[in-house]
Amino acid sequence: MKSVHVTAPDCAEWVEVGAEVEGIQLGDHVVIDTMRFTDGLLGSGGAQGALTPVVLVRDAALGVQLKRIPAHVPWEVAALNEPMAVALHAVNRTQPKPGDRVVIFGAGPIGLGALLGYRRKGVAHIVVVDLQPSRLETALRIGADAVIDSSSEDVAARLVELHGEAPHGFLPGARPASDIYLDAAGATVVPQTVARIAKQGATLGIVAVHKKPVELDFGAILMSELTIVWSVGYPTEIFEVTDDIVENWEKYRLIISHRFAFDDALEALTLAATPGAADKVTVLFD
Repeated sequence: MKSVHVTAPDCAEWVEVGAEVEGIQLGDHVVIDTMRFTDGLLGSGGAQGALTPVVLVRDAALGVQLKRIPAHVPWEVAALNEPMAVALHAVNRTQPKPGDRVVIFGAGPIGLGALLGYRRKGVAHIVVVDLQPSRLETALRIGADAVIDSSSEDVAARLVELHGEAPHGFLPGARPASDIYLDAAGATVVPQTVARIAKQGATLGIVAVHKKPVELDFGAILMSELTIVWSVGYPTEIFEVTDDIVENWEKYRLIISHRFAFDDALEALTLAATPGAADKVTVLFD
């Protein structure tokens, strides 16, 4: 049998190993690529469902569905591997370069994960924009160079102060010299704001899920030659981010705002679905 039974999805401890599985021992701690199961996705409507204490990984292979992690990394932090991979893919899609000036809209888990991803890429300055003071405080603790409360501050004016003013060219008004904008918020106003203020040749990455159509002024975008890229999932990043989580797990732990036992999973789901009530909710299996 080339399969293993593990406890908990996303990160796990092996409790049974098939005879044909190589490189895995009982008790090993691993993170799991939930998109690489041979019998479909784990969760998200997949064959094995979700929130189950035991998961069967068929055709198990290290480096394909799973990667081993040290036992000292807390389960709640290891469980961040999947959303942090989503964030890192968004970072990679915007093709950051050392010295770039970056603006992240949204200080939820994906935005904060992107903050850590951009920092690893060597960008020069990162600004995080959000409406909630507590989230902005977390962004600063994790490593943002500056934050903007868009409920009370003029985003464009503050970015000019922080990143400088770009050459005007054909574009009217003072525009920030920011190189990359990432929408991790999903609010209609974010891409509209970026389209209005972006300098010539800037990049806008969209990783947030927009549930309503967004109207953009293509005439204005034409003049700025704004590049818009889209990001979904994590084609290659799932285990790329694992090593950084292992090395810096204390910093990643700051992203988690609420922790629940499995018996309280329904309460956790309700909280996570309530806008503004939580940042990152984790459910722990005993």
